[in-house]
Amino acid sequence: MVSVKICGLSTPETLDAAIAGGASHVGFVFYPPSPRAVSFDAVRGLTARVPARIAKVGVFVDPCNALIDQAIESGALDAIQLHNVTPGRAAALKEYSRREVWAAVAVKTRADLDTASNYRQAADKILYDAKTPDGALPGGMGVRFDWGLLDGFQHPLPWALSGGLSADNVAEAVRRTGATLVDVSTGVESAPGVKDVDKIAAFLQAVGQL
Repeated sequence: MVSVKICGLSTPETLDAAIAGGASHVGFVFYPPSPRAVSFDAVRGLTARVPARIAKVGVFVDPCNALIDQAIESGALDAIQLHNVTPGRAAALKEYSRREVWAAVAVKTRADLDTASNYRQAADKILYDAKTPDGALPGGMGVRFDWGLLDGFQHPLPWALSGGLSADNVAEAVRRTGATLVDVSTGVESAPGVKDVDKIAAFLQAVGQL
């Protein structure tokens, strides 16, 4: 069975589509430069709609402790997804937040994959995402990496696949990599930061048929 995280949700309609379609995780972005960023007040209303069976994931880029506090208070988040943090910082935030930690590893080459082992004691899950160009947002750019890089790779932790996924390619991605958890954001949007209920439904249906 393959599970799905729909990330970057910001409206009740799209959140409800993710819930109705069978998403296992829903993600909320706490990074103001992102077009998917949500306010604490908005998250408070959104997370109240999420059934207990679905995990709520807060997405952060090198956050301070105060931001983590505010996010948890607004959404009772089950996990925190960290981009651009060192293993040491990830471990510190895991202890501080008392939440499950996902460490994002930006991938372009096999050497990038090897950095995942540094998070073995610092995180609970690795999120393999495509490395974006210098100066770009660390995720949510619709970029994919070469899935063949994962061939024979010994994963140090449970992991999820992200980066450029859509309803059209997720079946291929799962067959190619063996992923049991996939994470989509841009692939279910009609414009940057604008989730599309039909695309969410199509993605979840595509995974459900695997």
